[in-house]
Amino acid sequence: MKGFLQVQIKKIKKTLSIDYPIPMNRQNFCIILISIFLFSCEEAILGEEAPNTPSQNFEILWNDFDRHYSLFEVRGINWKQLYQIYRPQVTDDLSNEGLWEVMTEMVEHLDDSHTTLYNGNIRYKSGYALNEQSTAEFSAELLLSKYIATKTEVGSEDELLFGQVKDKNIGYIYLGTMDGDNPSVMDEIIRNFENTKAIILDIRQNSGGDDRYSARIAQAFSDGVHEIYSVQTRNGKGYNDFDEKNIYHTQFDGDNSYTKPVIVLTDRKTISAGEVFLLHMKAFDHVIQMGDTTAGDFSTVSNMRFLPNGWKYVYSIQQFLLPNGESLDGIGHEPDVFVKNTEASINAQTDLVLEEALRYLSNEHGLE
Repeated sequence: MKGFLQVQIKKIKKTLSIDYPIPMNRQNFCIILISIFLFSCEEAILGEEAPNTPSQNFEILWNDFDRHYSLFEVRGINWKQLYQIYRPQVTDDLSNEGLWEVMTEMVEHLDDSHTTLYNGNIRYKSGYALNEQSTAEFSAELLLSKYIATKTEVGSEDELLFGQVKDKNIGYIYLGTMDGDNPSVMDEIIRNFENTKAIILDIRQNSGGDDRYSARIAQAFSDGVHEIYSVQTRNGKGYNDFDEKNIYHTQFDGDNSYTKPVIVLTDRKTISAGEVFLLHMKAFDHVIQMGDTTAGDFSTVSNMRFLPNGWKYVYSIQQFLLPNGESLDGIGHEPDVFVKNTEASINAQTDLVLEEALRYLSNEHGLE
């Protein structure tokens, strides 16, 4: 035992650059034992650095997805078949540009914008083209200048404002993200609208955020408690290995709830916690969705992952299921009334989606 300790002490002294004798009292003996344990653990945990080759970087990424990505079955992806297609394209003399092209082309099949690759300042989101295109089909400036008579921005919240539609007794709320300090402020907003005949709630271009925030905002429009979805996190090697379901319900406060007609406006960039918000809102009988289909990306994302070449990535680790067991991942919320802007209509100073909402309220509810 003593001989073993002396060898280990020499190693520790060399590592720590200690060139004086260490007295063998009880305290130092314990310190030495702990140090041996820590250094041994470091070797066991860290091991040798993975080679920084195109092949190794590809293998690490593919295997990490294979073990942890949660939506292969939901999205109908044969991940092992994709390996057979893309692995032969990677050789160790492949350029960084070539490897980036192979990897992004492979993960594009997932059509999941919660799957993101980072190469320095370059960011690639899987399946994001239609989401990005929708930015040209929306203009906040047009909305506020042409359609909204007054507007009030809520300082404590990100991208939350409200006002009244010009010449109509209809409230308007814009919510661009599900993030902020005080979601209960929505109770105050609907109290401002208690004499209106309807509300148009605009979540086009909503970038997502916190699902709890979504639930609290939706509470201001709730007509009761409804089971709306469940969440499971992948926890095993099998593509269908998940932990127990966490079941979620709408929240309800009968003293603070707007139950007159509500139209929620959506587009392709309504995403993530914005879509979870819709799971709440569409459970209420007085709410309809109008606009374009949402992004179809619900899952919580992983912690940041790293490759030997310095690239980073994240991916989906959960599945969201409706009470009937179906998933909207890769599908999105289909609107009750489909209508979408075009870049040309925005340039012509016309928001086709908002105007259709006003027509609907006039035709269906007699609101002028």
